[in-house]
Amino acid sequence: HMGGKRKAKKAGLEESPGRSKRSTSASASASADSMWSSGGSSGRRGHRSGSHRGSRNSAMEVASRLNEASIQQMFANIADEDDPNSASLEGISKLCDELGIDPLEDIRILVLLWKMGANDKPGQINKKEFSQGCEKLQVDSIDKLKKQLPALDTGFLDRTEFKDFYKFCFQFNRQGTHRTLDKDLVIALLQMVLKERVADDRLTTFTEFLGKSTDETYSRITLDQWTSFLDFCYECEDISKFDEATSAWPVLIDEYVEYMEKLQR
Repeated sequence: HMGGKRKAKKAGLEESPGRSKRSTSASASASADSMWSSGGSSGRRGHRSGSHRGSRNSAMEVASRLNEASIQQMFANIADEDDPNSASLEGISKLCDELGIDPLEDIRILVLLWKMGANDKPGQINKKEFSQGCEKLQVDSIDKLKKQLPALDTGFLDRTEFKDFYKFCFQFNRQGTHRTLDKDLVIALLQMVLKERVADDRLTTFTEFLGKSTDETYSRITLDQWTSFLDFCYECEDISKFDEATSAWPVLIDEYVEYMEKLQR
């Protein structure tokens, strides 16, 4: 019965893997647009058009205090040689060097890219996103950006924000048109993104389970599997209460629970 259920769950869960070059960077994609959109206006309309206009003017004044030419130059320093409107992983690594952070180990570069709304294409930020991101963060120099680094710690993100950021990390690391990530990259990303966010033993055992799995189905991981693991960590703190018979989780989660049960026997 369980076997039939599992086959049914597996059907259509994974696209055909396709060949993909493993990403050279664990820097990690993208749905920051909703997070950083301007938001709705308040329910009340101001009766005095003067005060309404005043608030709009003050916002424009703040933006105008930024040195637009300086922001453009910051981007030009990291832009691709063959495309001045785009900065790919090489340029992002250069930005990390300027900020004094490690692009492979420091999660704050991912938080920065997420806050800037780098969601047009995986593995890069374009000129418009960078410029608008600098405006949101109110920075127009590397020094000002450096001062923002402490505020980019993921500890400042609430659960809703973190789930959005977590999804971004998957999307940003996709290769070209691939909709899935290589398993080894996923393991490295999980250890970087979820450190101190979920229980250490849950993170350790799940990445061990993935690493040891010889199931070809899991050689590449889908966005659904990626997001389900975080949801599972939030919703099922005690694995002993997990009931596979009523589980609506992807089969990957079912099999991880089985792996844990064998460990505990």
